[in-house]
Amino acid sequence: MSAPGLYQAAAGPSSIPTAPPTYEETVAINSYFPTPPAPMPGPTTGLVTGPDGKGMNPPGYYTQPASVPNANPITVQTVYMQQPVSFFDRPVQMCCPSCNKMIVTQLSYNAGALTWLSCGSLCLLGCIAGCCFIPFCVDALQDVDHYCPNCKALLGTYKRL
Repeated sequence: MSAPGLYQAAAGPSSIPTAPPTYEETVAINSYFPTPPAPMPGPTTGLVTGPDGKGMNPPGYYTQPASVPNANPITVQTVYMQQPVSFFDRPVQMCCPSCNKMIVTQLSYNAGALTWLSCGSLCLLGCIAGCCFIPFCVDALQDVDHYCPNCKALLGTYKRL
């Protein structure tokens, strides 16, 4: 013969196991325990009695307040921010901040500090017969201005020195 099961031992010598208690029976049995109040929104800390009877602080927790339905619809506006553009001695594809068109910049070369230093250096080396003006003809020694081809706005400058 087998050992009696949990329900058989509780029910007595009957051979049919009894069903577990219903929800209503379980709630009625535990009705003498007081129901703790619902937590209030906000940070909650307090002194709790531990198993040894001494007080201990539980870790703080935060309960989220219940949301209140809002009758006013929320309007969302998407703003696109353009990343800063680095200008070099090559054309750059970008969105023009003046006309808001996608463009490839036009380049314009102007004499800058490196051009004048190169000219002065050549003069000191003895290139007085006009050779000292060669840096004004070399684009690689000049500053570069970037313009929009649509609205002709100056978008940026690349200075070599």
